[in-house]
Amino acid sequence: MDAIELLKKQHREVDELFEKFEKASEGKSEQVLMDLFARIADNLAAHATIEEKIFYPSVYVGPTADKLQEAVEEHLAVKRVIADLLDMDPFDAQFKAKMKVLQEMVEHHVEEEEKQLFKSVKKLMTKEELAVLGEQMEVMFNEVIQTQPRMLVPRETDEAAPLPQ
Repeated sequence: MDAIELLKKQHREVDELFEKFEKASEGKSEQVLMDLFARIADNLAAHATIEEKIFYPSVYVGPTADKLQEAVEEHLAVKRVIADLLDMDPFDAQFKAKMKVLQEMVEHHVEEEEKQLFKSVKKLMTKEELAVLGEQMEVMFNEVIQTQPRMLVPRETDEAAPLPQ
């Protein structure tokens, strides 16, 4: 699977998890809500990792540079909300509101990536290059997702993901 298709697939998966969380937040147990939050946060953290460590550095040229700087800042904002949520109880009055804010931030980020960044990247890279990149990203994602990457998010909010200068 090429890099862009992999990222789009992951976007859809997180979207589905947010939908499940919304449905579950009506009267479900604390454990169900925490499990869904953990899956969302882990997926977002692992996804951000492969974007920041593999995808963004590979496409950080010319017209994509400004878009990538903004994307990294959006990742940092998402991580700050996840860090807040990690310290909260799912039945805290603010938990559901913060989850909604997180969802909206992610939806905005996804829309910009899919409508702008990915189109630019397709012009910069060949199908073969995107396929190789996708394989590398998939391997890293599968490794990272098994380590509860959400638990590293609070530390990462103190160190914004740097891009090459």
